[in-house]
Amino acid sequence: MNERNQLSIATGRRLLRGMRGLGEVTAPPSLLGTILAEVGLADAYWHMDTPIGRIYLAYNAQGISAVMPAVDDEAFERAFRARFHRPLSAVAQAPARLARQVAERLRGKGKRAMRFDLRGLTEFERAVLLKAVEIPYGEVRLYAWIAREIGHPKAVRAVGSALGNNPVPLLIPCHRVVRSEGEIGNYAFGSEFKKAVLRGEGVELEELERLARTGVRYFGSDSTHIYCFPTCRHARRVTARHLVTFRSAVEADFAGYRPCQICRPAKAS
Repeated sequence: MNERNQLSIATGRRLLRGMRGLGEVTAPPSLLGTILAEVGLADAYWHMDTPIGRIYLAYNAQGISAVMPAVDDEAFERAFRARFHRPLSAVAQAPARLARQVAERLRGKGKRAMRFDLRGLTEFERAVLLKAVEIPYGEVRLYAWIAREIGHPKAVRAVGSALGNNPVPLLIPCHRVVRSEGEIGNYAFGSEFKKAVLRGEGVELEELERLARTGVRYFGSDSTHIYCFPTCRHARRVTARHLVTFRSAVEADFAGYRPCQICRPAKAS
């Protein structure tokens, strides 16, 4: 047993001894779950109602550990235990700061980094998911983009598998990763759920699919000579008068355009 686990157990025992001293005072039923989560001995969970339906969120001392839709508490607990094989307890309310961070992140307002429990994932899977965290609200990137960004440009299929294994979807926004041919791609909760989330963030899916069908991959500005992914916030500022489209990064480079340093549609030369 490592030192951290020993410290957590010792802390838990001290808390339980202190609670015995309360005599006949009755603690809220959710208190034990909160304590165990905070000392790292179990996960606690709560649910939120969102525009895309009810979602359940689990957390522990390491951070948010799971996010998934479920019809009720029992269904969530069953799915969580089947995947993670850890104790789980419901709480009436999540810690205020954590609940606020989650709500802000789901609205695209969160600026502070969140902590996630990604135990059990490989180093490659963690790299994929932490790169997905960088994709801004309301924008999309390609599977190939993540593969290139993490230094494995040929591992596009492996990137898709890693995203499918994401234990914290929505907060780690794997829904913002799509296929290069314009298709939405797979999603743990189904493609319709993925489409609903993206539309809720303001992504014009039909326009992206239309661009893909016509072979357009990038938008450029003839005033800045910079090209971007179509959903990049800088690309959306380009007026029709100055808009130039490209079918590939090679075409854009040949025309004398530079890749955007924000969305990084291609590796800068």
